[in-house]
Amino acid sequence: MKSEAQIQNEILVALSKCGCTVIRTNAGQARTMQGRIIKLAPRGWPDITGFRKSDGRMLLVEVKNEKGRLRPDQVKFQEFISQYPVLYGVCRSAEDAIKLVEDVNNAGK
Repeated sequence: MKSEAQIQNEILVALSKCGCTVIRTNAGQARTMQGRIIKLAPRGWPDITGFRKSDGRMLLVEVKNEKGRLRPDQVKFQEFISQYPVLYGVCRSAEDAIKLVEDVNNAGK
């Protein structure tokens, strides 16, 4: 079974090749070497953030391996983001991510 990190890297490459600009998104907080705390994306924010170049639609991908399940904060985010015209999906492979951005039902939302 592939790790989520492996799947995530495959998705980043695949989406970049099919007309999207994407980055890995870190959530939570980090501490600098000087001891300062830097706040990152809010908890529950998806692993990959980007946009589809053809129409500028925001793209958010939560990456899970074949056994992975959404945490409660990720479920809450999924419910929240569903009210907006954003391409959002839980993807377990690069193929899932490509389907998300190529789905004709997501063309004009």
